Amino acid sequence: MLKLELYKIFSRPRTYISFAVITAFSLSIELAMLSGGDEYIGLALKMTGGQFDIGGKIINGYLITYLILQSLLIQVPLLIALVAGDVIAGEANKGTLRLLLTKPVSRTQIVLYKFASCVIYSVSLIVWLAIIGLGLSVLIFGAGDLINLKGNMFVVLLKDDVLWRYAAAFVFAAIAMTCVAALSVLFSALSDNAIGPIISTMAVIIVMMLFSNMNLPLFNIVKPYLFTTHMIGWKGFFEDPVPYSSIYKSAGVLILYIIGFVSTALFVFNRKDIKS
Repeated sequence: MLKLELYKIFSRPRTYISFAVITAFSLSIELAMLSGGDEYIGLALKMTGGQFDIGGKIINGYLITYLILQSLLIQVPLLIALVAGDVIAGEANKGTLRLLLTKPVSRTQIVLYKFASCVIYSVSLIVWLAIIGLGLSVLIFGAGDLINLKGNMFVVLLKDDVLWRYAAAFVFAAIAMTCVAALSVLFSALSDNAIGPIISTMAVIIVMMLFSNMNLPLFNIVKPYLFTTHMIGWKGFFEDPVPYSSIYKSAGVLILYIIGFVSTALFVFNRKDIKS
């Protein structure tokens, strides 16, 4: 069943749109930094008052990767929704869901296998981002100390202390993207049309991200309970010292959301009247 679900996902042309977008976006940032990186660094220095004289190679693969992650991990959830929102609703729309239910597998197994295939797809996107973002950036720009601008101050991480942080950040990003996949599967179980779950997932993520990023009293009350607030927990690995308690809390919240979304999807699908 898992092989079959993976075949369904990776045989669709739309699946590779996500990989193409990640590739194009990463290459765009890398090319832009090749041609105008010094100007970007100069602007960053001005933001801190221009009182720093930093020696060494500031523009390196580690810095470029951070810029790619900071920009792209906001868009990847939308790419995941494009595929995960179709796994159940798409079959209902095509009329193949009833045929699938005639096989000797339970409805619970069907949902779990479909969710597992979406998780593998989501992780493959993160792995590809690591290859095209981190791997290619280091190949082009080389490695070096990571000098990261946080607010009006710089956080300097030594070259030998950076790679493990990226490994941890990618693992955390995989958890965050699994949460998005779980939400898409839930909407897919609720619908008989493939477009609805995709649009619904995108809408929920966009609205929640607006709430998470706007500093208004009302939004500040609900922020700690939104999964989008915790999706950026990967940034904690690039602080010194690393706020492990905050990262563990964010990971725990995301895992609880995953369990909640998948459990609800199972509940809905097991009681759904399949008419097509």
